[in-house]
Amino acid sequence: MRLIFLGTPAFAVPTLARIVEAGHQVIAVVTQPDRPHGRGLEPRPSPVKHTALHFGLPVFQPDRVRRPEAVEYLRSLGAELMVVVGYGQILPQAIIDLAPRGIINVHASLLPKYRGAAPIQWAIIQGEERTGVTTMQINAGLDTGDMLLKAAIVIGPEENAVELGERLATLGADLLVQTLDELAAGKIAPEPQNPADATYAPILNKEDGRIDWNQPAAAIHNRVRGLQPWPGAYTTFRGQSLHIWRSRPHLETGMAPGHFLGLKPLAIACGAGSLELLEVQLAGRKRIAAADFVNGQRPQRTEFFGEPTN
Repeated sequence: MRLIFLGTPAFAVPTLARIVEAGHQVIAVVTQPDRPHGRGLEPRPSPVKHTALHFGLPVFQPDRVRRPEAVEYLRSLGAELMVVVGYGQILPQAIIDLAPRGIINVHASLLPKYRGAAPIQWAIIQGEERTGVTTMQINAGLDTGDMLLKAAIVIGPEENAVELGERLATLGADLLVQTLDELAAGKIAPEPQNPADATYAPILNKEDGRIDWNQPAAAIHNRVRGLQPWPGAYTTFRGQSLHIWRSRPHLETGMAPGHFLGLKPLAIACGAGSLELLEVQLAGRKRIAAADFVNGQRPQRTEFFGEPTN
């Protein structure tokens, strides 16, 4: 099939690679402009651009894809279909209408659950045990288009958003190629989403990572897993920010939320149960094992994380 691919992050790379390997004709790859990176602020290409160049594919990087000149360029390519995976810009109706077979999106949830920008993270934060990917037809709404195919997987109890994202990226790549094949064969009947079943996964912000120790240990553990790599789950200790990278929920309690329940292992009382910390990072320091944090900081049983509670 003759198509245009629009994508930017690492999550989109397996899909682009599978499309090429399956023999489809990718006539252009549209991705975000190179962004400054590192101390030297040197422009760095997106993961998708890097992959496109590896395959020798033409790359188009408009600042705003909705501008008339960008729309006209895409129109001139004469694509049958477009594929979008995490492109990073809202597509106007003028682009949605370009390809005769429409635009297919790979969304990292089992729609209509977790529509929006961060479905992988919010599925973990909300304690879901199962998620997946959905191929859907793009329309003018926020992930509201008709569904084509779905594939589900189980979320591991210790799995974080980075790890789950890597598995979903591979799953989505295979599902997209299957979708293209079945569309070409006329085997797919698009299925409208039921708005009554919809939930949302809004874009993350820094405040989402702040730990409320009054919550149950299981909920805090899910936040630790779900908010990686950014903004991360964090609290304060002795006036400094403390990032929690790995944890494990426990049932034992008996102290006010945020207070040290034990130091070996490092366990913190929560609103229900307690949370064992496995790996932490003080602001400006390296990630270390919780046991090394205890040895270095020598916290007292009377101290606490976060704001004091009674």
